[in-house]
Amino acid sequence: MLNCMPIPLPTGSNMLDITVSAHEKRIQLRTMLASSRLLQFPGAHSPLVARQIEQLGFEGIYISGAALAAELGLPDIGLTTMTEVSQRGYQISRCTNLPALIDIDTGFGEAMNMARTIVELENLGLAGCHLEDQINPKRCGHLDGKQLVPVATMQQRIRAAVDARRDPNFLIMARTDARADEGLEAAIERAKAYVAAGADAIFPEALQDIGEFAVFRQAIDVPLLANMTEFGKSRLLTAEELAGIGINMAIYPVSTLRSAMGASRRLLQTIRSEGSQVAVVDDMLTRAELYEMLGYQEYNRYDRSIFNFNVSDQAQPQGE
Repeated sequence: MLNCMPIPLPTGSNMLDITVSAHEKRIQLRTMLASSRLLQFPGAHSPLVARQIEQLGFEGIYISGAALAAELGLPDIGLTTMTEVSQRGYQISRCTNLPALIDIDTGFGEAMNMARTIVELENLGLAGCHLEDQINPKRCGHLDGKQLVPVATMQQRIRAAVDARRDPNFLIMARTDARADEGLEAAIERAKAYVAAGADAIFPEALQDIGEFAVFRQAIDVPLLANMTEFGKSRLLTAEELAGIGINMAIYPVSTLRSAMGASRRLLQTIRSEGSQVAVVDDMLTRAELYEMLGYQEYNRYDRSIFNFNVSDQAQPQGE
């Protein structure tokens, strides 16, 4: 006889222990943004990094367009496609119970493209996205020479995004890059116009110091995001500093990628110069640590549980 006992699902893996639905993740993000605490969303450039972020107790995952472009060997100038970004976003977000906020640049086209992008992101389980007011192709937010679309054009993008979503909890955040070329007051006025168009939250890019963040906080009454990227125009502020002025979310978009690539370079240089990686082995994630992160043993137990039945002689098909 077949053994029809229920098969216990593994716990601790990054596939079968995802118990929070996409809809629940979106509600989770909205609820956290409504609280008075600062949310820290480190950037995940791979699913494994997303898993590590969750294990270390962060509130959410950020998926950076710059990091995804870099992984493809491309600069952050709008060369990635909607399919590349959305599919990588799915791969990263599906292996964690945390909500994931994804960067969609300028929406990969005009209003109709923006609408399709939102539909795809919802279908793929993302909790929210942010779109920006640069022209297409865009530039990295902390580089000079950016050009912005008119306010009315950005409002059109936002309205298209809002109209396209089916889950009202899917977060639509508007980013303005106006601070660098138009000044702080112009950036605030743009942000107000974007909120009026339906944006749920605002991402003011490249503010220079805590004073500018505080001024923005006083002027805007929806959640605000602070981009704590290294080597940019903004001073790196602590969580305590940002929370103290009422910022709702901090992202660290390319930090894990930069750190990983720095470690990779040291490893390769060591192998090249010394002929072996022995000198840097202690800096590596161990095999046991990697397997624990992946839930390796749980997968093994699950695999064995599937093949735990015997077929008796009586159950064998009879010859004709």
